[in-house]
Amino acid sequence: MKKTEFLHGRHCVYNLHVHLVFVIKYRRKVLTAAILILGELRNIFSLVCVRFESKLLEFDGEADHVHLLVSYPPKVAISKLVQALKGYSSLIIRKKNYPSIQKNLWGKALWSPSYFACSCGGASISIIRQYIEQQNTPD
Repeated sequence: MKKTEFLHGRHCVYNLHVHLVFVIKYRRKVLTAAILILGELRNIFSLVCVRFESKLLEFDGEADHVHLLVSYPPKVAISKLVQALKGYSSLIIRKKNYPSIQKNLWGKALWSPSYFACSCGGASISIIRQYIEQQNTPD
């Protein structure tokens, strides 16, 4: 990993990434006007990330789910970031009254209440485990 890939906070150096997957409520295939809706979702997610001092690195999706790759600082709780991303995007997209969404979803929710989150890093778990095991433990 290059030095330039690390970010600096006041008291820390970090390089944190999370892979998030959000599923449409009831797994309905409502992102049929995918280019339009996914484009709006990308903008909404980017805006929310900026508020959390984070950065949306990658985004794409299919008719019933979306994937995000987000770089974030250590002070951000993933659960709070997810809550903001899903809540704000649901509010904005539902207000747009897209026919595919209106026809297949009812209520105010766009997303399923669950989500997938996976930490992403430069080194594999086995390499990190080996590095820690090789530390010189004081006597």
